[in-house]
Amino acid sequence: MKKLLGILLLSLFTITNGTTFAQNDFEIAKNVDIFVSILKELNLKYADEITPGDLVKNAIDGMLNSLDPYSVYYPESQIEDYRMMTQGQYGGIGALIQQQGEYVVISEPYFDTPSQKAGLRAGDRILKINGQSTVGKSSDDVSTILKGQPGTTLTLDIERPLTKEKLSFTIKREEIKFPTVPYYGMLTESIGYIKLDQFTDKASSEVKAAFMKLKEQGMKYLVFDLRNNGGGLLQEAVNIMNIFVDQNILIAETKGKIPEQNNKYLTRSSAIDKEIPVVVLVNEFSASASEIVSGSFQDLDRAVIVGKKTFGKGLVQNVVPLSYNTSLKVTVSKYYIPSGRCVQNIDYFNKDTNGVAPHIPDSLAVAYKTKNGRTVYDKGGVEPDVVTDEVEASTILVTLVQNNLVFDFANQYFVNHPTIAEADQFVVDDQLYSQFLAFVKGKDFKYKTETEDLLEELITVSKQEKYYEEVNPLIEQLKSKIVQEKEKDLLKFKEEISQYLANEIVARYYFQKGRIINQLSYDPDIKMAKQILMDSVRYKSILSDKK
Repeated sequence: MKKLLGILLLSLFTITNGTTFAQNDFEIAKNVDIFVSILKELNLKYADEITPGDLVKNAIDGMLNSLDPYSVYYPESQIEDYRMMTQGQYGGIGALIQQQGEYVVISEPYFDTPSQKAGLRAGDRILKINGQSTVGKSSDDVSTILKGQPGTTLTLDIERPLTKEKLSFTIKREEIKFPTVPYYGMLTESIGYIKLDQFTDKASSEVKAAFMKLKEQGMKYLVFDLRNNGGGLLQEAVNIMNIFVDQNILIAETKGKIPEQNNKYLTRSSAIDKEIPVVVLVNEFSASASEIVSGSFQDLDRAVIVGKKTFGKGLVQNVVPLSYNTSLKVTVSKYYIPSGRCVQNIDYFNKDTNGVAPHIPDSLAVAYKTKNGRTVYDKGGVEPDVVTDEVEASTILVTLVQNNLVFDFANQYFVNHPTIAEADQFVVDDQLYSQFLAFVKGKDFKYKTETEDLLEELITVSKQEKYYEEVNPLIEQLKSKIVQEKEKDLLKFKEEISQYLANEIVARYYFQKGRIINQLSYDPDIKMAKQILMDSVRYKSILSDKK
């Protein structure tokens, strides 16, 4: 109990600052005393046994959830999650897992990790870990058990659904280090490509190394991919910008409640290449440090931004070490990029009476100017210079994926085919797609379209309004037509399904790197980026347009 109270007190008091918040000291002390009293009474008198640690964790989580989603408490049991966040590494076996009913299955072993070297495959059902059944456990629970100190061993009992084979593996945990740059290479003889997944403490060094190797291969243009990159360390964003802009250039400024902790982040050294044309790819999942980089590229007119509007996270967190190997990640400030704008999209600091944080309305957006005088705005993320079309997955593809039919077929294909073509060459041809159709047909695949949902709603409303008898013949005709069209969907959306299927199959042989390479061959954003880079007039006009 004493240990838990110490954690609680530190969680509350480490974010106060002497005289600045002296007026809150009594209120904090009073409420801590109330909380401790309640915890003691529960421990003494509650009808059933309680777990004080869980209660305190839930209380802290509730407190932080009332603020913003980025302030997070990490207990000792989640220290590996904290290391993953800051360093891109953790102790474990190196595999993605997912929930499938009552089972947790391996969805993808990472290349050259204990899971892959031991022989685990996508689709393997985890039955036991160290003799303890995992059936019915959540993927989060299983993930926690799989993680641990490097050098420690675990026994994994699995079942391969395709063969009904049951196997046991003894696996030694290792330090799993994820590359922040999972892939880089040449798209053409002159256009290089770098994919950055996260801003860990190694991000800038890996980007720099990739950049230099591509230069050696003849790169004259660069596509820098920040799509689906949720951010990370602010300083790494500054260091990456320093590859492309000279020293003493302001990249970000942080401003918070404590003026003494406000900071300006400037580049520290000479640029490696301040002339190479760059296209930066972003989407709605590019956030935080990704927005500092893409926004700085835009504000400094150093690159053309292509894709979808970014997430809009303009908040900065610091990690505060607490006692007993715990940590508190707390929002301390907002960041502002070179033009002076903040891209924060949601106002967590001014929630309504229901506790809902509103989106900052467009009417409050303020115009700023880039280095060349282009107009940009301060809310809702980074608006790309060239917005690409939104590509929504068809209902049938979403359903195929949700029902694990693509996943299962890829596993079956892997068992029956020892090798395939290189990742950039592999495609699903007509013969292979016919095999997939037969596989789906054998699973008695059914799905419901949005049109059918709306039709059911129409039936309900027509009955309420006493029109059903009159419109029923038309409704039945529409039902029949929908069924007829649905039967054609597997052929109608053949190209889309084939691309996804090819990517899933490639991952069985070439892992994450293979996925990326395979996607590049049909990626519409990549196509747009190449067009812009090959048209110097268009590239320059975008960066000088003062509309």
